[in-house]
This record gives sequence, structure tokens and C-alpha cells, in this order.
Amino acid sequence: MKFAELGTSGVVASRVALGVMRIHEKSAQEAVDIVNAAVNSGINFFDTADCYTDGESSRVLGCALKDAGIDRNSIYLQTKFGIVAGKRYDFSKQHLIDALNYELENLGVDYVDFVLLHRPDTLVELDGLAEAFNELYNAGKVRHFGVSNVNPWQTELLQSAVEQKLEVNQLQFGLGHTGMIEQEFHVNMRDDSSIDHDGGSIAYTRLKKMTIQAWSPYQYGFFEGVFIDNPKFPELNAKLEEIATKYHTTKNAIATAWILRHPARMQVILGSMNPERIAQMAAGADVTLEAQEWYDLYFAAGNDLP
Repeated sequence: MKFAELGTSGVVASRVALGVMRIHEKSAQEAVDIVNAAVNSGINFFDTADCYTDGESSRVLGCALKDAGIDRNSIYLQTKFGIVAGKRYDFSKQHLIDALNYELENLGVDYVDFVLLHRPDTLVELDGLAEAFNELYNAGKVRHFGVSNVNPWQTELLQSAVEQKLEVNQLQFGLGHTGMIEQEFHVNMRDDSSIDHDGGSIAYTRLKKMTIQAWSPYQYGFFEGVFIDNPKFPELNAKLEEIATKYHTTKNAIATAWILRHPARMQVILGSMNPERIAQMAAGADVTLEAQEWYDLYFAAGNDLP
């Protein structure tokens, strides 16, 4: 496993993290096995959210970490808040404070290392947001802050209000979701790939020294399914297999390595609840692709250059 600083936080974390949105579906022993598979693969960073099954995923994660005997000081915990499932996005002061306290209770800890604003709330009152961040930070309940699914101008607006640096932005990215890359290549063109959906997120995060956390990195579309071993993507899987053979590893590892090859300070948030696949995906952190291999996978995923 390789490690890197998240943003400018001073936190040096594994370049592959485990997201636990679906861990609530597992038994207590299965959850322990999942956590152990992650830790044994070198992962020391776990990601959850208060809206994942109304906090149940966080509760199961917290119990699994304790049952597995994982030292709290040896790992980093991250949660996200600001979504009231099915109703609204809510960055109000009281909601954020209540949501964070709820997550601490679910996880069974007295602080989290990172908390992210989950999706942009257009009704955000910036003064209230700043007060919430200060209260949580000063109480020692949150050590670092970030955002998720937020574009550069939204980040600038939020950062203008809060004293704490926004260190990370969690965005969907991977071989099945390459929109941020396509837009960078198709500058000054009029084709579909030239449409800027994200406001230049990759260039912005590099400029601001933020870390992109790539969520759903092995899926295509928006939770439509995984592309690995999917007959809808024969060319991509053939290229993944070819490169995996060269590096004596798996297609899952190469899909991870493709994300980490980009210099934009990325961390992969894998979401598998299968211990074997967790180990395979994590192993990609130890593979450094050649530039042409990175491009060949980009092409095999159905993309082109102008």
C-alpha cells in the first residue's frame, strides 16, 4: 500500500480507502471480515455518511472496528453530512451539529478525522455554516473538513465563509466515469465531450492542493453496475486483462492503478463488501502504470482524443 497526504491536512493516509455504504447488509462477523480484509491490505481510512441507511452503515462499521480489535489511533474515520434523505439538502448550523453528533454515536467514537459536506445546499447560510464548523472543530469533534460532489465555484463560496481549509472533494471518477478527463482534452471544441459539467474540477483541485476522493470507481454511469467482467465492455476488459497479466495482478488492481496514476492527488474510495475483491483492489496502489498504458485504458473505455 502507498500513502499520501490528504490535501494539506498533514494526514498521511492509504491511497485506497474503504467506503461502507453497503456494510449494513452484512452480519456482524461478515463486517469484521470486511474490516480485517481492508486493514490487512494496508487500508487505514474508512468512509461513511449519516444518510447511509439512516446511520446504520456507520453503526455496523463502528461495531466491526471494535470487534476486530482495531486501534482507533491506527485508522482515520471520515463521514459526510448535509443530506436529509428523500427530503432536502441541509447545511443549517443545527442540522450539521446534530448530524455529526449522531454519527459519533453511531461510530462509537468521540471525534472523526474528516467530515464532508455531502452535496451542495443552495439554501446554505454561510454564517451559520461557519459557526457549525467552528463549534465542531473547537469541541474536538472534527479535525478536518471537505466537500463532496461540489464544483470549484461552489467550493470557493464555501471556503470564503469557513476558517478551516477544505482539504478534499469526493467525486465520482474511474474508467466508467471519465467526464472530468474528457472535458480537459476537448477544450475549444463543440462536440459532446467538450461540455464542461464540473467547472474544471481536476485542474482546480490541483491548483488548490485538494485531494480528489474517487467514489464508485469501478462502476459505470450512476450506480448502473460494475464494468469489470461486464460483457457490455469487452474491449476495456480485454485491455485490463492484458495489463494485469504484465504486472502479475488482477483487473481490479489495474482499475485502481489507473486512477492513482493521475497526478491530481486522488484517493480511491472502494465500495466492495467482498474481502477477496477488497484485497485485489487495494493491490492496485502498488502498481504504477506507464503513461501509454493509462491512455490505452482510457481509449478502451470508449474515449478518444480530438
